[in-house]
Amino acid sequence: MAETARHPEPRYGTRPTMKDVAARAGVGLKTVSRVVNSEPGVTPDTERRVQEAIDALGFRRNDSARVLRKGRTASIGLVLEDLADPFYGPLSRAVEEVARAHGALLINGSSAEDPEREQELVLALCARRVDGLIVIPAGDDHRYLEPEIRAGVATVFVDRPAGRIDADMVLSDSFGGAREGVAHLVAHGHRRIGFIGDRPRIHTATERLRGYHAAMADAGITVEEDWVSLGPTEPERVRTATETMLAGPEPVTALFAGNNRVTVTVVRVLAESERRTALVGFDDIELADLLGITVVSQDAAAVGRTAAEHLFRRLDGAGHAPARVELPTRLVARGSGELPPA
Repeated sequence: MAETARHPEPRYGTRPTMKDVAARAGVGLKTVSRVVNSEPGVTPDTERRVQEAIDALGFRRNDSARVLRKGRTASIGLVLEDLADPFYGPLSRAVEEVARAHGALLINGSSAEDPEREQELVLALCARRVDGLIVIPAGDDHRYLEPEIRAGVATVFVDRPAGRIDADMVLSDSFGGAREGVAHLVAHGHRRIGFIGDRPRIHTATERLRGYHAAMADAGITVEEDWVSLGPTEPERVRTATETMLAGPEPVTALFAGNNRVTVTVVRVLAESERRTALVGFDDIELADLLGITVVSQDAAAVGRTAAEHLFRRLDGAGHAPARVELPTRLVARGSGELPPA
């Protein structure tokens, strides 16, 4: 019976070093270093032997050690609320494109809207020596970041301001967008307009509620208490709020949904209802164009790109005071927000 050639078991977690390459090629460490870093002073034959050893061993240059000697790791961290949220896909992709253009690696993480998890993740990224951070904050106290910022970690907050520290931020105009969306419903004859939003501790939720109240006040409409519902965006809670507003002898005739997750549940409830109800949602959702959902759209990619460009300007030495950049939203009329009162 022929013997099967035996291959050495892989040594997981043990990477080949320059010393291993030097031993296999029969040269000194300095020679390997010159080949790896494309430095002169190596004969073609020796360079070939070293390259063959590199290929055989699967050696990769330790960029971490090299960049650390220069004081930078060529990496940035991005802390999101929820990696599964459709809003954060284009935002993250835009940040990654800017980072790549600057020769940097992007490391993503999710806080799951938990302030403790946010702090743990941010500090873990700082411990790994990222050059900068882009943070969608879950908490309202970011003083834990002050030592890192003083140590040179450039930081930009996105979607919501930082809490209790002065820092750069890039936001969408949540107040103005909500005000425009609700005014759109008023312009189509609605006066009983409900608002269903996220938890009141979240900056975007309170700003959008403020925009709702402003539009109603502009129209001379007194908001009734049971027209407003804030809380977690889980479908059960949003469904209950929607059904409550649509029940009774004087139901709302229109709804403003405070974010994309709320909109999805409201659309499902309205599809099951015989009552025709107008709807405007904040944030676009998948298939909204086919379903005819009117939305206040924010450009997630522009938010991410603006934040990343600002971060790299900081890393390049921009020393101005913390800046607040607010990007406009856009009302996209598709039908659901143009329905007249039933």
